[in-house]
Amino acid sequence: MVLSSRVLGRAGEVGANSRLNVGIVGNGLISGGHRGFCLSQSQTHVVALSDVKRNMLEKAQDEARKAGQPSDGYNDYRELCAREDIDVVFVTTPDHWHAAIAIEAMRNGKDVYVEKPMTLTIEEGKAMRAAVARYGRVLQVGSQQRSDKTFLKAAELVRNGYIGEIREVVCKLGSFAPPSQFAEQPVPDTIDYDRWLGPAPWEPYNGERVKGNYGGGWRRFWEYGSRKNGDWGAHHFDIVQWALDMDESGPTMFVPKGYQGESHQYHQYENGIKVIRDGDSRGNMIRFIGTEGEVLVGRSNKFSTTPADLKNVVFKSGDTRLYAVASNHRQDFLDSVRSRKQPICPVEIGHRTATICHLSGIAERLGRPVKWDPKAEQVVGDAEATRMMDRPRRGPYSLPV
Repeated sequence: MVLSSRVLGRAGEVGANSRLNVGIVGNGLISGGHRGFCLSQSQTHVVALSDVKRNMLEKAQDEARKAGQPSDGYNDYRELCAREDIDVVFVTTPDHWHAAIAIEAMRNGKDVYVEKPMTLTIEEGKAMRAAVARYGRVLQVGSQQRSDKTFLKAAELVRNGYIGEIREVVCKLGSFAPPSQFAEQPVPDTIDYDRWLGPAPWEPYNGERVKGNYGGGWRRFWEYGSRKNGDWGAHHFDIVQWALDMDESGPTMFVPKGYQGESHQYHQYENGIKVIRDGDSRGNMIRFIGTEGEVLVGRSNKFSTTPADLKNVVFKSGDTRLYAVASNHRQDFLDSVRSRKQPICPVEIGHRTATICHLSGIAERLGRPVKWDPKAEQVVGDAEATRMMDRPRRGPYSLPV
């Protein structure tokens, strides 16, 4: 019999040395790393898995069984969330399911790791923030670049003024093929297609629509995500927010590519700093351009500066130092579950970054600039854009309240 660590201690708390029982909802591409991590740690025990694709669920269960952790499988994530023996839930589904599953898990007393972008809409982000506060849960958003020491060093150099005043930032996002209306295909008996769609509008089944493909698949569609703004933007815009000390705020203007001849999408902060999508990044993921130099950063320890020796600077005692994780992003989450302290990317940060992704997408779809009040968290002077802060949900897939 597997007992929740809560049974062994006070309700809602986990002992410092307790083994955490894990449930994972969504077992496609991104979840492979999460499963592998949780199955290999002495501090975690995978007890339940959920997926609407039977072949993926069975594959994940087989992986857990081979690791000596046979796990129950569920088509309906609510059954997994209702289990009293589960401490933490990883939400690794397509974006349009993130909020509902995370909130359901939290109101059942679970702490949550949810993939980025945290939500499909701005209003979902507000609901998730309220749920974290209401239920007193720990939530980590999977923006793992914050837990990368290279991005940390870049953000600290920018934050402490080592390249002077920031004028603009360039982020490399790339592009997806346009959304397509694929021909209808018979629904295989290996997928619960209605539940896969969930709150999204009904569309005829096609294998390309539901494919978990980093190069496209469901990520191409506005119904299930924010396209490249949500795919890579959720990573890079997050680092920009961190470096600019804007984690509790955000830009005030979002301008789409093509508007009055604009060659690039961009958003702009009240202080005038522009964040340009797919401009001249000099081959890097993010390029910070200041009055006295530049910081260029990417994954796999790609890091350079102008002047060149700036990358080796030793920070002074009076410099601002940012949150540095001890090990990795998942471990930081588990440490926070035990300590009840905020992880490196909690709900407010995830919500603010996702808001940038969503507003960039709203401006793109409307073909005009969108003004934003980051303090009130409201669109300014545009009723149509205001309505797009949320989306209708197909019944019976309402957001948990």
